[in-house]
Amino acid sequence: MDSSDAKRRQSLIPNFLFSSALSEKYLPLWKMLDSSFIRDSSPSNLETGSSSKSFMFPSPSEPGKIELYSPTYFVTCTVGGILSCGLTHMAVTPLDLVKCNMQIDPTKYKSISSGFGVLLTEQGLRGFFRGWVPTLLGYSSQGAFKFGFYEFFKKCYSDIAGPVYAAKYKTLIYLAGSASAEVIADVALCPFEAVKVRVQTQPGFARGLAEGLPKLVKSEGTLGLYKGIVPLWGRQIPYTMMKFASFETVVEMIYKFVIPKSKNECSKSLQLGVSFAGGYLAGMLCAIVSHPADNLVSFLNNAKGATVGDVSTSPGEGLF
Repeated sequence: MDSSDAKRRQSLIPNFLFSSALSEKYLPLWKMLDSSFIRDSSPSNLETGSSSKSFMFPSPSEPGKIELYSPTYFVTCTVGGILSCGLTHMAVTPLDLVKCNMQIDPTKYKSISSGFGVLLTEQGLRGFFRGWVPTLLGYSSQGAFKFGFYEFFKKCYSDIAGPVYAAKYKTLIYLAGSASAEVIADVALCPFEAVKVRVQTQPGFARGLAEGLPKLVKSEGTLGLYKGIVPLWGRQIPYTMMKFASFETVVEMIYKFVIPKSKNECSKSLQLGVSFAGGYLAGMLCAIVSHPADNLVSFLNNAKGATVGDVSTSPGEGLF
């Protein structure tokens, strides 16, 4: 190859790729990079593989986004649980009131419509919201522990299983995490649930939580507040396991089969709509699963000294 041909080919290659020193023309580009990258990319280091630091561009931060499993994330889930459980249960207090009375006295409260009529005739409109305070406080406490600890246990069990098995058995992790969280959440809910049922099903017992709680403790002792803890676990643990596992699965299927794009590509309003749809379907499934134990909780908390065995001998009582 003659010298003229070599010079012509060399001119086609940018000068900075083969120059031994960086010209001032290209210094501004390198100053944008980590200075240690230039130092560690010297020919001697590249040949020996002794680079002390790898160079990476930082990913752009997304404003307003909470880092997954950070302390802020767990706090946000806890607050979300308080609002979602406490406020929603309080809002349906009239329906819950009729339901509890139908479970306790099915001959008097034969249906939802007739139950509302009986309550309106006997107690007026104010009677529809009896027990709203223990409902609000009880289910707010339950929601805080349920949603907060669900995310905690989900991460904990995923870390124990490892990334491969966590992905393979994710439904089992959802079930285990939700069950573990509900065990703790029901301990917070149980005393409020005991007072709520007594206030709602026995009109002369107390006007609300402030009067009903000390009266129940005086009558049955502190342990009386936890008389229904076992059937409450029997109601809430399957309920929560079904709720979280089916919710996660339904949402995943909606994004996979219904919406032709990933979650990250969807707008916030569409993501919220998918969450509502998943929650609605999951709610129907978990209500069916928990119904028998729900009857048992109402029965035990209504009568002093009642036991699980009394359900089979009590006329008109049944789990369904």
